[in-house]
Amino acid sequence: MKKFELHITIAADNCTAITQLAQQCDLSTTAIKQAINKGALWLTKKNTTRRFRRIKKILKIGEELHFYYDESILSQTPSPAILIADRIDYSVWYKPYGMLSQGTKWSDHCSISRWAQKDLVPERPVFIVHRLDKAATGIIIIAHTKTAVRALTLMFESRNTAKFELEKLYQIIVHGNHSNHSQPEVITTDIDNKKAMSTFNLLHYDEQNDLSLIAVKIDTGRKHQIRLHAASINLPVVGDRLHGDKAQCYSEELNLQLTAVKLSFTCPLLETKQVFELNDDLKPNIKKVIAQLKQ
Repeated sequence: MKKFELHITIAADNCTAITQLAQQCDLSTTAIKQAINKGALWLTKKNTTRRFRRIKKILKIGEELHFYYDESILSQTPSPAILIADRIDYSVWYKPYGMLSQGTKWSDHCSISRWAQKDLVPERPVFIVHRLDKAATGIIIIAHTKTAVRALTLMFESRNTAKFELEKLYQIIVHGNHSNHSQPEVITTDIDNKKAMSTFNLLHYDEQNDLSLIAVKIDTGRKHQIRLHAASINLPVVGDRLHGDKAQCYSEELNLQLTAVKLSFTCPLLETKQVFELNDDLKPNIKKVIAQLKQ
């Protein structure tokens, strides 16, 4: 599959992105337009570089185009995100497996930020205030105004303050028996030399298949924290191909069994208690996992 970069400085009047790219690569006009629509093109002007989709706009001499084409990425089709609540200044979504929180230089069509921008009516700006791993699923908030960005970012950065009463709850399915661990189990193993704390509570243990469904509350937000903490107590998360049980051979249909299932906080904009929780069909399900493990 094709993968290349183009960096073009505009040197003539009356140029558009399409005409410039068509002259310097062997892609069809249709392929170029599709790639631009999916976020593969950037424009630098006045020392600022931003993603660019205005294919008919006349460019100015000295501006620069940056085209990042990766056919393998552009051919991907994300599962649909689901709108949970629209609060105008921000919206709450279910992010599916494989969807990024925000795009890369190669595209943004598989990101929750782009999905929210295209799907919301009326269309609004989008700003990321917190993240979920690509492999994780669950609740994520998208801000739509600069005021909301500042307020919500402060809330997530100040997660332990009483003012916001922020609580993020996750559920995971792991290999092994958590019933013989202390309940609740507080894990404080450092991650990347930084303090980290997770609290695990067993919800259900399937003895026949040796799988545990666990509720998790995190007091810090380190990268891959839950997955690393689960692995540290020898209860690897099912579907974790990075930190999990390397002896497992998972089917492609089996996703990482880690979901942000509930988010509650005192809204810094509305000053009211907000509680968002996924329906059961979007939460980790041991019976479904057993069927996929047997494939």
